Amino acid sequence: MAVLLLVLLIAACVFFVGFALWVICSNFFTVDIPATIGQPLKLRILHSLFQLSVELGMVFEKLRICSMPQFARFLHDLRPLKKDPAVAVKNLRYGTIPVRLFQPKAPSRALRPGVVFFHGGAGILGSLNTHHVICCCLSKESDSVVLSVGYRMAPQHRFPAMVRDSLAATVHFLRSLDKYGVDPARVVVCGDSVGGGVAMAMSQILLDRTDLPKIRAQILIYPVLQCMDFQLPSYQQNKNAPMLTENFAFRCLFYYLGINPSWKSAIRRGAHLPAELWEKYGKWMGSENIPERFKKRGYCQEPRAPLNEGAYLETNLILDLMNSPLIAEDEVMSRLPEACIVSCEYDFLRDNSLLCKKRLEDLGVPVTWHHMEDGFHGVLTTLHMGCAHFPCATRILNVAVQFVKGL
Repeated sequence: MAVLLLVLLIAACVFFVGFALWVICSNFFTVDIPATIGQPLKLRILHSLFQLSVELGMVFEKLRICSMPQFARFLHDLRPLKKDPAVAVKNLRYGTIPVRLFQPKAPSRALRPGVVFFHGGAGILGSLNTHHVICCCLSKESDSVVLSVGYRMAPQHRFPAMVRDSLAATVHFLRSLDKYGVDPARVVVCGDSVGGGVAMAMSQILLDRTDLPKIRAQILIYPVLQCMDFQLPSYQQNKNAPMLTENFAFRCLFYYLGINPSWKSAIRRGAHLPAELWEKYGKWMGSENIPERFKKRGYCQEPRAPLNEGAYLETNLILDLMNSPLIAEDEVMSRLPEACIVSCEYDFLRDNSLLCKKRLEDLGVPVTWHHMEDGFHGVLTTLHMGCAHFPCATRILNVAVQFVKGL
């Protein structure tokens, strides 16, 4: 028996090493690393290791040990948290929702700005821990009170759990501003990636709440603002860009919304929506709204495929404003608070930010826009990674800090 166990252990080790090498090498050599990004080798390694955590998670999922997102979240949360002596951190619960409060320790004669932060991760990854340093630095540098929301995630908790938890936590915070020393006239919602989409959704949902302080501004860092159109220029140009490839973006979408992966081709070709909806939303979502300079890296507009009725019936959750806040009516969008938008050139979702910028500006909403020419999706989370840190992450943090300080 002991010999058999030893043989099985050796076989398992050999399999793991071989699988890891295969995943790392296949991603290391196939990912598109732009020539303008500094430290390309570091980015190749970072992307390959991230993909390894995902693919190992898929193995565990097929073995029915745990889901891929659970395994990936477990690995990503292993990193120990860094403490900053200038910031007080409290782990709280608003009902069943875990939140983390960051407050500068230095005394303040005036009320501070408040920031409600929603972490990225496509509704399946990320946590209070992965964005701990980001929130800590934001609180310290902008002298603000930051509330980070630990919403529930898929696949255990699919749509709309993330938005409902975020709304409940935001409302609770808005009702507790006196307790935290927050200026009710300077409350900001902020998020990266899907968290940016949640931030805009919060701004929309809370517009007509007369019983709560108004949201002063929104900070949208390479946000996910629509899930309907996958034929925009950045989706073509950056489909194999580091950290968020087209394949992984679809995988996240299917986990979060519970959509069958067999509809990927229909969604990608635009066959999941009828022509009248494409016509309705085209005035906001069409590629003609993207500045020409962002189409120079190879973009060929493709005709949309005819409607697949089955795909429409099974995927129309995509049109919910909690998933695609960018398609809200003008009456809603025109009343949104001012926005600070950060886009990254080598981001699969870059054009979400560009479309949002144009639409808000056209409706008279003040917009501060910063475009990171050397940025890629998820770069902000490298802020706490030591030698794996990219300078672009610091610049994005500084953008958010200066925006909050300027309110």
